[in-house]
Amino acid sequence: MPRVLLSLTLNVSTLTLFVALFALAQELSDDEQSKTKSLKYSRKEDDLSPLVAAKEYTSKLEQEVQDLLQKVSELEKQHKSYPEVKFLSYKDRKRILVTGGAGFVGSHLVDKLMLQGHEVTVADNFFTGRKRNIEHWIGHENFELLNHDVVNPLFIEVNEIYHLASPASPPHYMYNPIKTIKTNTIGTINMLGLAKRVRAKMLLASTSEVYGDPEIHPQDEEYWGHVNPIGPRACYDEGKRVAETMCYAYQQQEKVDIRVARIFNTFGPRMHMNDGRVVSNFIIQALQNQPMTVYGNGTQTRSFQYVTDLVDGLVGLMNSNYTRPVNLGNPEEHTIMDFAKIIRNLVGNDVEIVNKPAMQDDPQRRKPDISRAKQFLGWLPKVPMMVGINKTISYFRNELSRQQHSERNIWSPDQPLK
Repeated sequence: MPRVLLSLTLNVSTLTLFVALFALAQELSDDEQSKTKSLKYSRKEDDLSPLVAAKEYTSKLEQEVQDLLQKVSELEKQHKSYPEVKFLSYKDRKRILVTGGAGFVGSHLVDKLMLQGHEVTVADNFFTGRKRNIEHWIGHENFELLNHDVVNPLFIEVNEIYHLASPASPPHYMYNPIKTIKTNTIGTINMLGLAKRVRAKMLLASTSEVYGDPEIHPQDEEYWGHVNPIGPRACYDEGKRVAETMCYAYQQQEKVDIRVARIFNTFGPRMHMNDGRVVSNFIIQALQNQPMTVYGNGTQTRSFQYVTDLVDGLVGLMNSNYTRPVNLGNPEEHTIMDFAKIIRNLVGNDVEIVNKPAMQDDPQRRKPDISRAKQFLGWLPKVPMMVGINKTISYFRNELSRQQHSERNIWSPDQPLK
């Protein structure tokens, strides 16, 4: 509890005691003037009884003061503490908007920006994001949370915009494909319009899905992609492709300062339990002793990066002067079947791995060429895959063990990687 409130509480208690004693003195004065009518008690007892009453009353008030102090102490213990943030002067401190900031990647990005000392505003409609991903910042003077859907315009003053708002896993973006398209088109136009009005720099979180089912390997940023424009994944794939188109149109026509990051498969704590991605599916199934599901024959490949590496890349790209698209991913490639076996071994449950029919338009090979990120950002993934997977398994294990709301499973931004 703040010192001001504690001081106010003590002042109120002191005033209460003073008023009570004054009332008692007035009562004794009245008794003296009326000169006791009853002769039942001796004069000695009449002289002592007001003093005894005063002592009892004072003792009672002192006990009430002690009770109030005890309550103040308990409230002080409940006072919310925040991770230690760096102090930045007004010259260096930025006002930053993160759309989708309550989501998996967005919340980790918010952690980094807050710890750096910037003022961060999160806009999220909580379709896939969760408030508890960023609840450790709620109430901090540098943090603000807006329940806002980016398909509606937003009018605030900011210096930078990280536009991450969009469902990113197939079950989520296929659930409402029209909404996914609106988020990636109308939502992006709204953020570009905001960037234009306030002269802010904007980073678009695009995706490796713009490459579709690639015909070249690995994929570099000059590859135009191989996408089915009317398939079940098109709402997301083509939505991101047109979002990139709009960014460069605003750059050319309106001189908006833009950055575009093409994000490859990412995993880590705070992933949605139901997002249907490879990592979360395998870990949940293995922890629950359920058969691990591999769609297709398992020979298709993916490259997985840990979320903190991605966040470092996003911040590095925003702070750079490079405006062309940049791949952010880990070039360490694994087949889906091999990855399932790795997770099964790390979890320690000897569950069966079963094959199911392949998903339509599922890319067969996916590996980023990160030469551009190395050259212009000095960025490389640092977290070993096994370390990241173990952290993610620990997070999901804690999540599955929760029995009631009070059992929190909050991944703190200051938890070290081991």
